[in-house]
Amino acid sequence: MARRAPRYPSDMTDEQWALIEPLLPPARTGGRPEKHPRRDVVDAILYVVRAGCAWRALPADFPPWEAVYWYFTRWEQAGVTEKILPVVREQLRLADGRNAQPSAGLIDSQSVKGADTVGRTTRGYDAGKKINGRKRFIVTDTLGLLLTVMVCTASRQDRDGSKTVLLATYLTTPVRFLFADAGLAGRLLDWAQTVLRMTVEVVRKPAGQRGFAVIPRRWAVERTLAWLTAHRRLARDYERHTAVSEAMIRWAAINTMTRRLARGRPATRQQRRVFQPS
Repeated sequence: MARRAPRYPSDMTDEQWALIEPLLPPARTGGRPEKHPRRDVVDAILYVVRAGCAWRALPADFPPWEAVYWYFTRWEQAGVTEKILPVVREQLRLADGRNAQPSAGLIDSQSVKGADTVGRTTRGYDAGKKINGRKRFIVTDTLGLLLTVMVCTASRQDRDGSKTVLLATYLTTPVRFLFADAGLAGRLLDWAQTVLRMTVEVVRKPAGQRGFAVIPRRWAVERTLAWLTAHRRLARDYERHTAVSEAMIRWAAINTMTRRLARGRPATRQQRRVFQPS
């Protein structure tokens, strides 16, 4: 039986579900029919990603957490999020008046603290950021829409970790030109040019800059990292395996893109209410 109201802010709208439903793998035939509606399962996954709760802490009106986690792992093994992501990204680019496929992209990394569920073999210490945990490498298009993601130990140097995500970008997208920050300057640029035939242009901060300032080109990928960490499951890394961390990031990106598509207009910030004592 499908869930009843009240629904949660993380739940998909009808428009979002219309975008995602055709992209899910077909149900198996010849056996017992699926017990739980797929929309409820996807809503439960998005609840975990958005609210940041443990699987076992799912509210009782969702399907049992064991069933939700089974679908999550089964779909990830089938590469469902990797198939959904480019489809919704293409639709969003077309809606924005861009070409379906990007020709340029942005690359950046983010170090996040690791929870106690992150084992020693997949965590490290980022001496620059003074963070013990993991590091996320993402590549986006110039609109800030996620292309590829890779998660590794925080101790890994940006120049080394970027090679993996650049190779994934080369194999799965037509992007051959990327903007990056000064942390990737040096031998990585030569490696990308000679091995992948990709051009990585470093966008540096203006000379004498003090405090925060919007950096041309780079601001879009930094905004994407902010979009991702607005999902509380991504505020730090809770996953035992880096592949699950990457899946959570893709689900967060899919949630953000489908909401923008379903809304059909720019988001509006909620107005701050001023308390007036009576």
